[in-house]
This record gives sequence, structure tokens and C-alpha cells, in this order.
Amino acid sequence: MVDPMKMTHAAVTSGRLWRRGVWSAALLLWLVPLIAMRVTTQVQWTAFDFAVFGAMLIAGAGAFDLVTRLSGSLVFRAAAGVALLGAFLLVWINLAVGMLGSEDNPANLIYALALAVGGIGAVLVRFQARGLAGVMLAVAGVQAAVAIASYVLGYEALVLNGSFVAIWLLSAWLFHMAAKGSA
Repeated sequence: MVDPMKMTHAAVTSGRLWRRGVWSAALLLWLVPLIAMRVTTQVQWTAFDFAVFGAMLIAGAGAFDLVTRLSGSLVFRAAAGVALLGAFLLVWINLAVGMLGSEDNPANLIYALALAVGGIGAVLVRFQARGLAGVMLAVAGVQAAVAIASYVLGYEALVLNGSFVAIWLLSAWLFHMAAKGSA
């Protein structure tokens, strides 16, 4: 982790800009379905839908806000952003339509394993870039195992699972590059 006292003014300012941008984007994303409900009858969200979506956006933006305070490295921030975006999409897709069958299929809970590996792993490696690269490789491995298992069980989600494996691998590579840059 970076000592905040040793961060340059440019890194601190850059972090503020990233944080403001992410919080602004989260607010705008939250407004999209609200606006869509005003212009079409095809979007019919309940207060609960908005609450869940808002909670997810706050969690994602809050996590990214924390990450920008951990490192002044643009590559580290990009790696974390990719990982957090992947986690957000994984949860959102499963809540909205489900990756394995419908959103009501309990088999979709298996994806929580990938998220747990990522979250617990990040804490265990103390959010250090080198360790996070390995954690994201482990998350990609879990996602690949889930893809194979779901295919064997008759679910056709290989492409979607493969997309998440690619997201996790991209994050791992970026964390690796961030670690090389800080070595």
C-alpha cells in the first residue's frame, strides 16, 4: 500500500478525479431506469429494484473509492476497476436474468464462490498488486471450473462464463503490470 504522505500532488488530484467520476457515473446509471420508465412502458422497476441497484452502485463506487486511496498507480486503479466492474456485472446479471437458467435458479449461487475467492483473497494479500494478480488468476480458475461444471450439467453459458474468465484474466494482468511498475 502507498503511504498517503508520500503520494504526489498529481496522484492525489488524479485520485479525486477518478472518485468523482465514478460516483457521478453511479448516479447517472441509477437515473437511467428512472428516465426509461418515463419514456416507455417496457421498463417497470419497483422501489425494491431501485434500492438493490442503488446498493450495488454504492458498494461498487465505494470499493473503487477505497482502491484509489490505496495506490496512486493508474494501472493498479484500472486493474481494480476491471475487477469491480466484473463483480458488479456478475451479480447484476444473476439478479436480473440468471446465468444458469432463470434468476430464480439456485444454481446461480455458485457464482458467489468466485466473488468470495476475490474478496477474501484481496484481504489476505493486503490489497498488494502482486498478490492481487494471483487472486484474480484464482478467480478466473473458479469461473472456468464453474463454466465446465455448468456445461456438463446441461447449461449453455460457456460464452458468458468465458467472458468473465477474460475479465478476471485482464484484471490479473493489469495487477501484474502494476506490481512490476512498483517493484
